[in-house]
Amino acid sequence: MPQFFKRTSQIQAIIALRSIAIAIQLLLILFVNLGLAYELPWMPLVSVISLEVLFTFCSYLYYSRNHLSEKKASQRAILVQICADIIFLSLLLFFSGGATNAFVSLLLIPIAIAAVTLTPLLLTVVAFLAIASYSILLWSLPMSVMHGNMQGHFIGMGINFLFSALVVAIVVGKMARSINQQELAIAAYRENLLKQEQVTSLGVASAQVTHQLATPIATVQLLADELSEDLPNNEIVLDMQNQLTRCRDSLSDFRAMVFDIKEQVIKATNCQDLFDEITDNVRVNNPEISLELQKNSEENSNGATINADAALLPAILNLINNAIRASKANHSRTLSLTCQIIEDNWQFTIRDYGKGFTLKKLNELGVKPVNSEQGFGMAVFLSHASLERLGGKLALTNHQDGGALVTLSLPISSYN
Repeated sequence: MPQFFKRTSQIQAIIALRSIAIAIQLLLILFVNLGLAYELPWMPLVSVISLEVLFTFCSYLYYSRNHLSEKKASQRAILVQICADIIFLSLLLFFSGGATNAFVSLLLIPIAIAAVTLTPLLLTVVAFLAIASYSILLWSLPMSVMHGNMQGHFIGMGINFLFSALVVAIVVGKMARSINQQELAIAAYRENLLKQEQVTSLGVASAQVTHQLATPIATVQLLADELSEDLPNNEIVLDMQNQLTRCRDSLSDFRAMVFDIKEQVIKATNCQDLFDEITDNVRVNNPEISLELQKNSEENSNGATINADAALLPAILNLINNAIRASKANHSRTLSLTCQIIEDNWQFTIRDYGKGFTLKKLNELGVKPVNSEQGFGMAVFLSHASLERLGGKLALTNHQDGGALVTLSLPISSYN
């Protein structure tokens, strides 16, 4: 039953089951009256079934136009449908023998459906309504059927129905919630596995590109050295040598980083030292950017350390470079960096002065690589994966005064 309600819309499933039940009800009434020659009150039974058909048809029309396209209907809508089923079934039983009817146990089916589709609170409402309906049917029995030991028999039936309703509500409800939790855990595992596969693919591609760049950079370095011998005081040649040195150092750092990640090297890093290293890197590589810095003023904050690997600093710098590009695109050269400790977590906040994120980008960034002219999505995706590996979190929002706000949070490992 749980899988049936997951493959299609829950409202669709309930309406389909009620339609089948209506057909069975009509067949049973005809069989009892014509086949068994047992006279039932036709008018009340046909009236109840007619109301049931009308309610089912109206429900189908309403949800086909408004909510049937949604995978999951609202809990309130499902509650109304299940309660209607209990009421219709109770009326049919009332006019066909009440609690003595052999089909009175069908009142347990709405409880089972509610256990699969509704929250525990709404499941309690459905179970209470079913128990109340059975109690009314039992209470409305004429005194003529209470002769002999039948009174004790009906009391036992009532206790049995109460116990059965509680067992169905508790056991089926718990099993349904357990299955849902397992499916959510499997879905999260698959999503994380897919993300790691994407990160691995990007890492392999990066390693290949780095290997291919090493030879041409070394060749250009030799040419630059020869030019420097012929033109020792030429500023262009000197600047070219400096840039080539940066490229060579970056390749060397990349190789070291890959080795550390492969060996899963985790080191305790001082939060203040990391913040200083980040700001120094920004000032050296982007001297035109005006930095607004805000540091934590709490005691012992300078001695706080976090567990970090070689990929943490590049991940943060990727986000900062994105913020710098966003500010420049909006004709601003200002960047705000905040470092603070909140509830044993090191929190690093980057605020740019660009145009901010669109709602679509906020839902996609960090979850998967996003196509972008400036490549923002890929950098955020890789940074998000690096932080998750260290037990950190990444939050992307828009600042109330304009621009984007990126917040990294990593747990504090110790205080010195």
